[in-house]
Amino acid sequence: MAQPPPDVGEDDCLPEYRHLFCPDLLRDKVAFITGGGSGIGFRIAEIFMRHGCHTVIASRSFPRVSMASRKLTAATGQRCLPLSMDVRDPPAIMAAVDQALKEFGKIDILINCAAGNFLCPASSLSFNAFKAVMDIDTLGTFNVSHVLYKKFFRDHGGVIVNITATLGTRGQVLQVHAGSAKAAVDAMTRHLAVEWGPQNIRVNSLAPGPISGTEGLRRLGGPHTSKVLPSPLQRLGNKTEIAHSVLYLASPLASYVTGALLVVDGGAWLTFPNDMKLLADFASSAKL
Repeated sequence: MAQPPPDVGEDDCLPEYRHLFCPDLLRDKVAFITGGGSGIGFRIAEIFMRHGCHTVIASRSFPRVSMASRKLTAATGQRCLPLSMDVRDPPAIMAAVDQALKEFGKIDILINCAAGNFLCPASSLSFNAFKAVMDIDTLGTFNVSHVLYKKFFRDHGGVIVNITATLGTRGQVLQVHAGSAKAAVDAMTRHLAVEWGPQNIRVNSLAPGPISGTEGLRRLGGPHTSKVLPSPLQRLGNKTEIAHSVLYLASPLASYVTGALLVVDGGAWLTFPNDMKLLADFASSAKL
């Protein structure tokens, strides 16, 4: 079995694996990454920076992104601007984008990685809980994309990569909120690719599978968190593999790719079982 690329803890930078990096691939580009303070977003920022990119990482928690920024700059030598921003708040997004443009003079790439999720049966899901996930994932993706389009991409072109999921492909149990939100983002990807393509803006989605060392796997993985999965590659993915795939979509290597959904899950969406027992367990506990 082919070995995956190296990975480390959720909020730590990789050692110097120089043979993996082409420092000119994103030379002097600027990427704006929501959810960039931890997990997959943090690793995307690091891999981009190791390929010559400067980054803006945005999150509601300024202490988190501030610490992440220091780690990323120390590890890569590239500039990283940490910003506090809620993707549900358009005025806050406008202010953050203005600050990023003041700092760097441009933004070439947007990675929409902010998300919220938890396990819950549809029958027990409150109206507010469903709305909260839709607001962060779907509305948040539109908000940031729309602001960046108006403030920079419309006149200069750009690249957008939306981090989604395969949850809605077949109806994953306990995930009606996140599956609906991510399916809407995938639809948004196609719409924006069509409408904004004439302005030289590429828009794509990337759907990760179960990824080791992430908060998402710890909270949502259930009994399938071992290294052997009922998937063709029979292992978990890691954050570096996701970041490399995002790098492809954001880079000139994918210059003729738009409106696409790239699934990066080792084939898990084809074979991963729907855990009906877990659904029954939730239903039983709700009756207690």
